[in-house]
Amino acid sequence: MAPRIVFTGGSGKAGRHAIPELIKRGYEVLNVDLTEFPDKEANVFTLKTDLTDSGQCFNALTTHFNFAGYEGPQVPGPPDAVVHFAAYARNMLVPDNECFRGNATSTYNVIEAACKLGVKKIIIASSETTYEVCFGQGDLDYTSFPLDEEADVNPMDTYAISKLVGERVARGFARRFDADIYALRIGNVVEPHEYSRDFPKYIQNPKVRKRNAWSYIDARDLGQICDLCIKKDGLGFQVFNATNDTITATFPTRQFLEQWCPNTPITREMGEWEAPLSNRKIREVLGFKEEHNWRKYYNPE
Repeated sequence: MAPRIVFTGGSGKAGRHAIPELIKRGYEVLNVDLTEFPDKEANVFTLKTDLTDSGQCFNALTTHFNFAGYEGPQVPGPPDAVVHFAAYARNMLVPDNECFRGNATSTYNVIEAACKLGVKKIIIASSETTYEVCFGQGDLDYTSFPLDEEADVNPMDTYAISKLVGERVARGFARRFDADIYALRIGNVVEPHEYSRDFPKYIQNPKVRKRNAWSYIDARDLGQICDLCIKKDGLGFQVFNATNDTITATFPTRQFLEQWCPNTPITREMGEWEAPLSNRKIREVLGFKEEHNWRKYYNPE
C-alpha cells in the first residue's frame, strides 16, 4: 500500500509542483487547501480546509483521500506523513496581524493534530526570510556567508517572525511526542516557466537578488527534498535550508560576494559556485542531488 501524505497548501506555487513529484515517487497524496489544485489533469483531490480552525485540521488529517476510500473496509485514519506548506506566502497580502495569526495558528494546529493523532513524520515550510534580509527594512547586510542552519536569526518582519514561531512549535512538539519534525527554510521558489522569463534580469542586475541571497529552489527539486525528509527517520527536530546547489551568478561565489556584499564576512571555504544560502546539510544528511540546475534552462553566455 502506498504511503499516505496529507500535503497542506498544495495548490500554491511550490505545492503544485512538489505534489506531482511525490506522486511520481509512489505516494498517495491528499491536497488540503482553500483552492482547488490548479492542474485538472493531475488527479489530485483537494479538501477545502481552514487550518486556523483546529476542528477542521483534526478532521482533515483523518479523512478519505478521495471518494474511492468509501469502497474499502475501514474508516480513514491518520496519514503516514504530513507536509505543511499552507500559509500566507509573504508580507503585504493581508495586514501584518492577519499574516501572523494565520501562519502561526495554522502551523500550530497542523503540528498539534498530527502529533496527537500519532503521526511521526511532519515537514513544515519555514523560509529564507528568517535570515533577516529578504523583508528587512532598508538595504541590510547578512551576518555572514555561507548562510547555514546554525545562524542566530533575528528577523524584523511579520512573515519571517511567523515562520520562526513555527520552527519553535515544531521543536517543542518533536520533543514532547518523540516525532521527527523537519523545518525547511525554503529559498526563492522557481517554477519551470520562470527561468527564461526572470533569470536574464537576475544576471544583468545582480542587486535585485540580494534579498534572496542569490539562491533559489526549483519547485520540482523541492518535491524531491520532501521525499528525502519522509524517508529519513530518527532525526527529531531539524532545520534544513531547501535550496539548489549554485549561486545565480556568472562568476564564482567568493569573487561575487566580495564585490556585491563586501561588508559580510565569509566564515569558511565555499565551493566555487556554492549558493550563499547553503544546502550542504540536505546534501550531506539527506542525500539531496539537484535535478534542475538553473543553467539547464537559461544559458547566460
